[in-house]
Amino acid sequence: MDYGKHQAPRGYEPGEGVLTTLIRIPVRIVVVVLVLPVRMVWDALTALWHAADRVLLRPLGRALAWLLDTLVLTPLTWLYTWVLTPLGKAAAWLAVALLIRPWIGLWRYVIVPVARYGIAAPAVWLYTAVLTPLGRGLRWIGTALLLPALHGLGNGIGWLITVLLILPLQFLWRYVAVPVVRYGLVVPAVWLYGAVLTPLGLGTAWVLGRLWQGTAWVLGQVWRGTAATGRGLGIALAWLVMTLLVAPVSWTYRRILAPVGREIAAAFEVAWRVAGYISRAVGRALATIARYLIGAPFSWAYRTVCTPVGHFLRDAVWAPARRAAAETGRAARAALASARETVRQARRDAWRALVGATDGARSREPRGIPARTLGSTTTVPSAAQASETPLLGEKFVKQG
Repeated sequence: MDYGKHQAPRGYEPGEGVLTTLIRIPVRIVVVVLVLPVRMVWDALTALWHAADRVLLRPLGRALAWLLDTLVLTPLTWLYTWVLTPLGKAAAWLAVALLIRPWIGLWRYVIVPVARYGIAAPAVWLYTAVLTPLGRGLRWIGTALLLPALHGLGNGIGWLITVLLILPLQFLWRYVAVPVVRYGLVVPAVWLYGAVLTPLGLGTAWVLGRLWQGTAWVLGQVWRGTAATGRGLGIALAWLVMTLLVAPVSWTYRRILAPVGREIAAAFEVAWRVAGYISRAVGRALATIARYLIGAPFSWAYRTVCTPVGHFLRDAVWAPARRAAAETGRAARAALASARETVRQARRDAWRALVGATDGARSREPRGIPARTLGSTTTVPSAAQASETPLLGEKFVKQG
């Protein structure tokens, strides 16, 4: 690598003057001072937006989506599946039953038979049996009788028209109109054009051409002298404009405005990057301070205080309370079931004592399992239940 060569900064044209070197550092310092607050505000707003999107907007969007799905889409789906679809099917069935099938039956059993046997069949019979023979007869009459008569009449009329009209007109055209037009108009007009008008027009054109050439020569001499003087004045005026106006403006743009504008643009670019570095460093410092002053104490308090207290409350208070509530609920449910059974039995006994019968059609009370007497298949409402085993029942009968 050649360390003797100097590499120009990227983005700058070679041959920069002293003005560029002098204005570069002050312009960059001023621009950094102006751009730094803007960049810090921009970075703060960007971080705030990302934090709001992560903490607020995304959960809010998920909650809104869940609410939309729960309160709108699910009822609409249920409504479409269990209400609108059956209604649509019923409406389709009613439409088919009340509109399409009657029209199909009307077309198949009314319109088609009427059209076929009331219109088409009589029309075919009329065409075949009446119109066809009538047409053939009329054609024979026309061919055998009318056409010869019309042919002879047409030939006579044609001969009369030829003799009385066409032949006289042909004679007049050939022997009167054509000779008069040819020898009375065309031949004199051709002689007049060739012998009189053509020489007169050529002479007039020659005279006008000579006059135009002379006039053009005179105007050219006058314009040539005037153009020489005007060309000198135009050259002098153009030199003055280029020397006094264009050259200073071009030098000012190339030597002053272009370097200043380029340096200002480069200074804004560099200042934006430098402000970004400074803003990032300030943000990291603030984040570190917030983490050590706010996050670390909260984390320590959560791990050291809140977590043990929560575990203690969960294990010592919440779990026993939940078990006690569950036991209380089971006991309450058992007590309610026992009370319901007692009330039902008392009501059944009271009804039996008042009425004295267990007929389901009269009492409307649920009948219990009837007891059977020993050695008998009849049932007695107040008797004790016997064993369901036949051998054990026979043993008790023998012992009795």
